Amino acid sequence: MDALEAIFTRRSTRMMKKDIPERSLIEQVLEAGRCAPSGSNSRKTHFIVITDQKILNELTELVRNEFAGMELTEDTYVSLRNSIRLSKAGTYIFHYGAPVLIVTANEKGYGNAMADSACALENMMIAANTLDLGSCWINQLHWLDENSEVRSFLKKLGLEDHETVTGGLILGYAKDGLPVRSKGSDHGNPVTWIE
Repeated sequence: MDALEAIFTRRSTRMMKKDIPERSLIEQVLEAGRCAPSGSNSRKTHFIVITDQKILNELTELVRNEFAGMELTEDTYVSLRNSIRLSKAGTYIFHYGAPVLIVTANEKGYGNAMADSACALENMMIAANTLDLGSCWINQLHWLDENSEVRSFLKKLGLEDHETVTGGLILGYAKDGLPVRSKGSDHGNPVTWIE
């Protein structure tokens, strides 16, 4: 698969097998993220790779409990609203049961923190597609970055005091064999040409 095909066919895969991909595949995905561009080549994005299912289960329960304690308002962002509703029902699994979660973090107050991490996450999703792995960007830990319980848990896993959680990626073998792939004709983003 060439680079353009990997980009054009990449879609989020949320239904994955419980089997953890071979470490060499995970490392290739990580290397793609680590090679992403960063402001002034600063390379501040920190990758925390979680494959321990006990830890993932503990984190899932913590995230569910923290979302369940939130109040819904008219202004609650749509995706966050869904997370809160499912958590209150006790059914929410923020990482969709994927066997690998890669949390990205970056330096607090660093102006390119989100941009650098976004480049890394996109590189990893494209690499996953080329390696026949499913992936999906996960924002829930970013939404809970200021939550003391979640931060305390993530610090035990390597998050530093000076870091902010910028995103996450789930990774695994797609339940149906190959990751979700389709070549969309309209991506919905506006384009303005000035010629």
